[in-house]
Formats: sequence, C-alpha cells, structure tokens
Amino acid sequence: MYENYLSTIYNENDRPKTNYPIKLCKFLFEKFNFKEGMSLLEIGCGRCETLNKFKELKLNVTGLDVSKEAISFSDGVVVKICNIEKQKIPFEDNTFDIIFSKSLIEHLSEPDNFLKESRRVLKKNGILITMVPDWESNYKIYFDDHTHKTPYTKYSLLDAYNIFGFNGSKAELFRQLPIVWKYPYLNYFCYLISPFIPVRTKNKFFRWSRELMVIGWGLK
Repeated sequence: MYENYLSTIYNENDRPKTNYPIKLCKFLFEKFNFKEGMSLLEIGCGRCETLNKFKELKLNVTGLDVSKEAISFSDGVVVKICNIEKQKIPFEDNTFDIIFSKSLIEHLSEPDNFLKESRRVLKKNGILITMVPDWESNYKIYFDDHTHKTPYTKYSLLDAYNIFGFNGSKAELFRQLPIVWKYPYLNYFCYLISPFIPVRTKNKFFRWSRELMVIGWGLK
C-alpha cells in the first residue's frame, strides 16, 4: 500500500537531509551504552539516514522496510523488505542486540506483530528502542500525515512493552533538539514558550520545542 511512500512523502525536495541523524545516533549510542560491533536492526529504515550513521559508529547494522525504495539508500547495508504488520521478520530467533525504530509504530493499525517479532529476534537482554510522536503535544497535526494510524502517549507505549513481555520497560518524553540534550534545563524554557508557538510553524527550533516524541525501551 505504501510502497512509494519515500519518494512521495520523504523526497529530498520536501524533506531534505540534515545532520540531525548523526547527532541522534551519537546521543542514543551514549544513552544506552552501545558497544562497537553490536548488531542493530532498524525496522522502518526508510532513507537509511540513521541506519547508515549507526554503521559509521561501528555497529553491525541491518535494515527492514516495507518499501523497496529503501534499498537504494542503503549504501551497501543489507536492507530486507517486510510488511511488519503481517509478516515475520526474516531472521532467526535471538539474532540482534538492538532493535530500533523511529516514527514507525504510529503507522501501524496493529502493533502486535511488530512487538512480538521484535522480541523474538532479539538476543537475551537485547533492547527494543521505539521513538514515536507524542499524541498529547501533536494531536492538532497528528493526522496531517495520512499514513498515521495509531496515536501514542508514554503511558500507552509503556503498556505495549509490558503486555509483550519486555523487562525493565520505560517510556519518557523526548525533544528533538540536540541543544536540550546537552543542556537539559532548556526543557523548562521550551515548556514555557510551547503554548505560544503556532501549530504548523516551519521554524525547527520552535516546532521541536512544541512537538515532542516519546522514547520507549525494554529488554528481552
């Protein structure tokens, strides 16, 4: 159904590439204490921007996406095609140390197969990391994206992890502003100005001050 979503929605004209993916990957690498040589599967790898940056950080990376277009962005990395709502992940049990997805689970009408299959192919003590737009701060524009199906809060994402048997699961709000990662006290400033920011502002600092993500994680 969404085989051409990359060229339609994520084309270079509408959404040009930035240096954000490498900043995010470095942040996650440090936050979750990744080690060089760990195996990582990114589900919904899209243009492979984070996948290729994780490779630069010397993780052993593999991608999965519903669109064959993703392969053209893979820079030699193995990318397999899979409809994660309906198909099994094409890998054996206990294959990966890390499974990562960003802006994927909200596109699924039913997340059950994604969660069940992710747990299956993770190694023991492997980690599933999920980033999803936060419904509470995005509800006015959430369905501007026709492919969004299911809204999430940190509470619903945490419930999903717990239902599917992940251990030590946590979920928290996350601002996509690298300066806030470095200086967390700026979260208070963003919180104060967010009610006054126009809903569809094109200024990235103001937009990401207002629109939050949820980041969830749990262990097999």
